[in-house]
Order: sequence, then C-alpha cells, then structure tokens
Amino acid sequence: MKELTIYNRVAGYLNKMFDQLNAEFFESALTRHTITIQSTPRMYGHFSLREDTWLSKLGGTHELNTGAGTLARPIEDVAATLLHEMCHLYCYENGIKDTSRNYTYHNKKFKTAAESHGLAVAQHDKYGWTITSPGDDLLDFVLSAGLTDILISRNEYGGISATPKKSSSRKYICPCCRNSVRATKVVNIACLDCQIPMAEA
Repeated sequence: MKELTIYNRVAGYLNKMFDQLNAEFFESALTRHTITIQSTPRMYGHFSLREDTWLSKLGGTHELNTGAGTLARPIEDVAATLLHEMCHLYCYENGIKDTSRNYTYHNKKFKTAAESHGLAVAQHDKYGWTITSPGDDLLDFVLSAGLTDILISRNEYGGISATPKKSSSRKYICPCCRNSVRATKVVNIACLDCQIPMAEA
C-alpha cells in the first residue's frame, strides 16, 4: 500500500476504515455518512446530529469528522476517534440518548455503547465518559487488518512541527520463513514453524 501522505488518499482511507470498523464492531449495521477531515479545536473529532449536514441530490447525511491536526497520531488512536464518532452514530440510529448539556456531556449510555464496540472509556470531570482510547479488541483489529499510520497532518499550531508521532505498533519477522506478526508493545516472540526467535522489523 502507498504511504498515506496525500490528503485525498487519506480521505479515501478513512472511508475504507469506516467500512472495516462497521463490519468488525457493528455487523455492518451503520449507514455510512459523510466522513470529513476538518479542524476541531480541543477535540479529536465530532459527529453532527443534523441529518442534513451535507446535502446532495441523493439527500442529506450526518457528518463524522476527524480533526485535521490530529491525523498523524498512531493509527490505533485515529481509529479510536473514528470509532468514538461511530458510537455516537450507533446511539443516534438506535434512539439512545448518549449526551446531555448541549451534547457535550457523555453519559453512561455512551460509555456502555463505546465499551461494547471496542473502546476503553474513562471519565472527564466536565464532559463525562468522553475519554476514549483503543480497547484490546480494537488494538487486535488494527493489527490484523494491517492498518497503517497516516503521515500527513494539518499544522494548526503555527510553527510547531507536525511531524507524525511514531506508532506504538511494531512488526516482528521470522528471519527464516519471513512470516510476520504485529504487536503494540515490545515482546519476545518465536516462530514455531522454524523454532527460532522473530526479529523486530
């Protein structure tokens, strides 16, 4: 796969990632709406409640956004942001009131939805159960699906480098048969086919 260094390629990749996450965590039950990349100050993304946020001759759609200045985080974190917004879509489509206080406070219904769809959830003093990170199921999925880091990000901090952060995932390869596996931390692992340790790529 080509490196994700071009905006248009990244936009397509996020749509593909939505479909993959939808299949893995929602049995493809969610409708794909308009996925955008825009600035989201102090947030990683957002979900619009309006069904006509985007309009075309086919009708209106909601918007699921990933922050343009946050794309270069490790791919498991970008996937967690998209999955967070997909959980809002899931709640919307299933009539679950998952927020209050002008849609800023994430309640326990959101926590339940997020935890049952691949996310780990922690509580924020002001915004409720909004702090989400990749759960074990999402980390396993990111590795098995071979998702790769996005290597472009909007520089929203005037002069601060937008150099992509290194992913926490790593690849191990058997030096003999070239079988490979991925892990999210340093591990000692061996190829049982060849009976030799695997080396980090």
